[in-house]
Amino acid sequence: METKEIQKLIDFIAQSGLDEVNIETNELKIKVKRYGSAPVVYTSTPQATAPASSPVQAAPVAQSNSAAPTETSAAPAASNLITIKSPMIGTFYRASSPETPSFVSIGDEIKPGKVVCVIEAMKLFNEIESEISGKIVKILVENATPVEFDQPLFLVEPA
Repeated sequence: METKEIQKLIDFIAQSGLDEVNIETNELKIKVKRYGSAPVVYTSTPQATAPASSPVQAAPVAQSNSAAPTETSAAPAASNLITIKSPMIGTFYRASSPETPSFVSIGDEIKPGKVVCVIEAMKLFNEIESEISGKIVKILVENATPVEFDQPLFLVEPA
């Protein structure tokens, strides 16, 4: 099933009164459930895991009891800021576990290769590394919330 076909299915379910749809073929299993207003997609294939950068991936919405509100601050002029975007669909986490400190906070300096967050997709925790140097000026996503492919996560003032 192509990505466009899956998106059409999600759009159809969002507009219909259906709360759950299961599709199973020899090559693919798809289970779509609607929780509130946005559908959540579970997919599985015969392979052990799908590529981490696949935009078809989705993860169940996992809530953490210790979800801290997103930090905010007055950001410098937006014209010089660089956005770090989500490379996949999944659940955004600021730390590797509820007991550990956040990977980054507002005002932290980052360099290429520094882990800035984790995105859980299909029960896999994918560390998202910075590709730029600079200072975190704004965190755009709440901890333990779903994110979409290419959704802005952080604003960074380049160094």
